[in-house]
Amino acid sequence: MKLYDKGVFLVNGTDLVEDTPKAAEILKTKTGEDFTSEKAKTQTIAYRILKDHNTSGNMDKLQIKFDKLTSHDITFVGIIQTARASGLEKFPIPYVLTNCHNSLCAVGGTINEDDHMFGLSCAKRYGGIYVPPHQAVIHQFAREMLSGGGKMILGSDSHTRYGALGTMAMGEGGPELVKQLLGQTYDINMPEVVGIYLTGKPEKGVGPQDIAIAIIKEVFANGFVKNKVMEFVGPGVENLSVDFRIGVDVMTTETTCLSSIWKTDDQVKEFYDIHGRVDEYTRLEPGQAAYYDGMIELDLSTIKPMIAMPFHPSNAYTIEELNENLLDILEDCEKKAQVSFNGTVDLNLKEKVRNGKLYVDQGIIAGCAGGGFENICDAADLLDGASIGSDEFTLSVYPASMPVYMELVRNGAAAKIMAAGGVMKTAFCGPCFGAGDTPANNGFSIRHSTRNFPNREGSKVQSGQIASVALMDARSIAATAVNKGYLTAATDIDVNYTKPKYFFDKKIYENRVFDSHGNADSSVEVKMGPNIKDWPKMSALTEHLVLKVVSEIHDPVTTTDELIPSGETSSYRSNPLGLAEFTLSRKDPEYVGRAKEVQKAEKVREDGGHPYEVLPELKDAVDVILTKFPDADEKNTGIGSTIFAVKPGDGSAREQAASCQKVLGGWANIANEYATKRYRSNLINWGMLPLLISEGELPFANGDYIFLPNIRKAVEEKNSDLTAYAVKNGGLTEFHMTLGELTDDEREIILKGCLINYNRK
Repeated sequence: MKLYDKGVFLVNGTDLVEDTPKAAEILKTKTGEDFTSEKAKTQTIAYRILKDHNTSGNMDKLQIKFDKLTSHDITFVGIIQTARASGLEKFPIPYVLTNCHNSLCAVGGTINEDDHMFGLSCAKRYGGIYVPPHQAVIHQFAREMLSGGGKMILGSDSHTRYGALGTMAMGEGGPELVKQLLGQTYDINMPEVVGIYLTGKPEKGVGPQDIAIAIIKEVFANGFVKNKVMEFVGPGVENLSVDFRIGVDVMTTETTCLSSIWKTDDQVKEFYDIHGRVDEYTRLEPGQAAYYDGMIELDLSTIKPMIAMPFHPSNAYTIEELNENLLDILEDCEKKAQVSFNGTVDLNLKEKVRNGKLYVDQGIIAGCAGGGFENICDAADLLDGASIGSDEFTLSVYPASMPVYMELVRNGAAAKIMAAGGVMKTAFCGPCFGAGDTPANNGFSIRHSTRNFPNREGSKVQSGQIASVALMDARSIAATAVNKGYLTAATDIDVNYTKPKYFFDKKIYENRVFDSHGNADSSVEVKMGPNIKDWPKMSALTEHLVLKVVSEIHDPVTTTDELIPSGETSSYRSNPLGLAEFTLSRKDPEYVGRAKEVQKAEKVREDGGHPYEVLPELKDAVDVILTKFPDADEKNTGIGSTIFAVKPGDGSAREQAASCQKVLGGWANIANEYATKRYRSNLINWGMLPLLISEGELPFANGDYIFLPNIRKAVEEKNSDLTAYAVKNGGLTEFHMTLGELTDDEREIILKGCLINYNRK
């Protein structure tokens, strides 16, 4: 794999020409035309799609309107509640509500099913589409029924990626979907486009997860594609089936890219034809000379079966490399666990070594990445006539949709898996975030799913429970199952992959999916369960701001799962106050209590009282502030909390990573860098200041107060550079932070306190 960190021209779809002083001459010879980088930038697939959806008339400052929207059942309640508070009357474009995350109803209660009924009633009232639980995971339904060549889809799940089908899709926090529902736009600067130039053909037994993990390993840490569009081109694309391309594509989220797009061909046309939507096919390919801001050149034949060890998809090795350096790599993972869990619980992976081999407790093939037809058929061929054994090792397979499941039953693949001892389950995203197949304490699970972050498999560190996940391709998971749990690469087993043809049967969706066909029925009452709560009142930004630092995180990256845990919190995603109780619970259990103390003081201030009565320590800080800023009083100076994290926001698009802080009185984050655009956008849409401070400069600590004078004026006047003061040792220490670039609408959202206030009628 070769990375070009400077511009590269792709000529006639096959030749790479680096952007050097000689490039113009080479391009003239190859094309007969004069090409500059600016002209050639308009020749990428990504540019053309973005141009078709941009409403600003300025291709540097995009204002995008999407063709379709999609959400699942841990996000659509909050999104629709926000839009309802802003006067929503009808979904203006197709909006699909799937139910694949909270599919398991709460034990002894009705919480999750209430959310489903809320979704169905809203689909009827506002003119949407409702996919019942167990029918399809969000992204498989989108591939089958929503995608279209040259179209754009916005989803409230981070893995909203349909580039392999010619659809540019983006995963964002819920407020960005609210904007689309209210006729507003998705505002970004024109992103850079990085070409992924594929050649060769994968070795037999190598699957899409292997290719994806290899790419993630190369580009995550260096930020090579961060907030950029990945455009897959080159002759190697044709050597991949559409299912294979989809499997690679969905994992691009883990590179921190903004979106992805692939050139399309007759195989993609056949996909649409199989699904009865051949009219949605559009042939997409770069122009005669397309300019990419960076390039990754990858010979597919060089990729070996991969494994991404705990606790990130980029912590990757070939399976061969892991087996050769087993104890050293396992010890490294154990050390990383000590950092991730602050030394509160021990992960012991070395005990998994038996007779020099790594023994695995669990294998799972599931979700938007693993549950595809081809993945499961290949796994079934490996398992045909085998036995997974009767020891600890278990195998679960979750087809990504009911039509896929039905075809696996018809062609016998499901029977092969079940006869070997595997368990077939319905479409469900739970194994990806700790709500299904949770391992035993210290269990080690290999999964063809999307993430293996700390805590994501169900660990409860506070209770002394820990487990870990490694990501692998379905084929190598099946090979490991054949060897009864001993880690094995699929290339080590000789098998005849039968590659059966896929037949899509739409009867299931016709019988079960509610489709309003865009017709809204205002007579339908929205069904509100007792756990579905409105967003609490949020205040506008005050003239000055006093912030208390209530958590300080120095990990290199902080995931959204650490900011608000997944898994057991899912049942509270429709209850802002209930969910907020879990904020940072696995990373900093003291956070909620500290934040609430500050919030009490602010509520007293807003009610005209004296905040010192509930937070006595605040008086000392304010007395110091008044020595330099005597005009800062209880009427014009808000009191809020903030956290510092080096690089927060990697992973999920869930808006709750930000909204939970806001619900608890948070008014800012302070970071050296934000891991993703979508997390920063979530902060802004919830009225929180996305503050940046230079790396290595930290004039405050957890528990300190920070004063931001004239912060409202700074936002109003578009001042990015802010002067702040840390209250320390009886004095004020001046330091500087920045807000980064904000659109006019984003500034107004922050000034008004949140997107709800901005849109409220």
